[in-house]
Amino acid sequence: MLVADDSAVVRGLVARWIGEAGFELVATASNGRIALELMAKHDPDVVLLDIEMPELDGTTALPRMLAMSPSVQVVMMSTLTTRNADISLKCLALGAVDYIAKPESSRGVTTSDTFRAELIERVRVFGSARARTRRPSPAGIPAAPAAAPASAPAAHHPAPAAARPATPFTLRPKVRNRTQPRALLIGSSTGGPRAVGEMLEGIGAAALRRLPVLIVQHMPPIFTAVFAEHLSTRTGLPAAEGKADERVEPGRIYVAPGGRHMGLAAGPSGPIIKLTDGPPVNFCRPAVDVLFKDAAVVFGAATATVILTGMGSDGTNGARALTEAGGPVLAQDEATSTVWGMPGSVARAGLAEAVLPLPELATALRALITGQPA
Repeated sequence: MLVADDSAVVRGLVARWIGEAGFELVATASNGRIALELMAKHDPDVVLLDIEMPELDGTTALPRMLAMSPSVQVVMMSTLTTRNADISLKCLALGAVDYIAKPESSRGVTTSDTFRAELIERVRVFGSARARTRRPSPAGIPAAPAAAPASAPAAHHPAPAAARPATPFTLRPKVRNRTQPRALLIGSSTGGPRAVGEMLEGIGAAALRRLPVLIVQHMPPIFTAVFAEHLSTRTGLPAAEGKADERVEPGRIYVAPGGRHMGLAAGPSGPIIKLTDGPPVNFCRPAVDVLFKDAAVVFGAATATVILTGMGSDGTNGARALTEAGGPVLAQDEATSTVWGMPGSVARAGLAEAVLPLPELATALRALITGQPA
């Protein structure tokens, strides 16, 4: 583990937390230049990388780190500002595996149990992910490549887990004579911003104009508004945080606002957005389960639902409600997920009629939406 942050307070606290949690901290750095020098010396599994640092900031250091060590798991740290949210999401596209919203003041960092818990959880998850890529491949299974070929795009993605043991699950039988979907529902968390964007782009604007797209991505406030802007740029469709009592219309993308649950209700002229400030569900607010359970009531079988990469099990209970209503649920596979928590939970519960790599999910969803064969 390597921590790069220009605040001595942050470096000291994070170093202590990591040690108390039983992980090894190999070094700390006050800027990106020093971090690169230490990476070359220690080859850490995980790097916690602050965005704003002197001499060489995190945004500039990130691609150099990935070029030096393609499988290193880089987690960006930034305070909750619109500018930093935008930079963090761009860093995910460049190859960072996740981000952490950092309290603005040193006192906030010191007293925030949430920040500490999120940081340690990411160290645990991504440290394990890097360790798997270091293991020798089982006989007969080729190892994941250490780096992309020269002709590949520059963006770094989590290494395909060819050596990962397959997790057993049972697919749900496909529904015959299925109802044409009137809504596309998406639940995601860790690794989700990149996955959602790629999948929607793969589905294509022509199919997405046929129905509303409702997304719960686990994100803090400010980040969700910027995430929606990124999706609008990528798809060419209007995308924004959902607003209370807003009518849900085809061809628009609605993102659950950070810090609020987004659900649905029946309005006088069609389904409307419902926002609430209730307690976290599955430790999350917004929670995927809230949207999915409401959608099962409002849309019934007329849904197309997908669970993408993310920690935890949020979305499983909602997926069960949707399948009981007759709607199809798809899940991202383990190899292309940054973390196979949420989709894995749905798959192991027998609620997914297909568990597919990210590119194939786009094809399958386009077929569901248009009613044409994939």
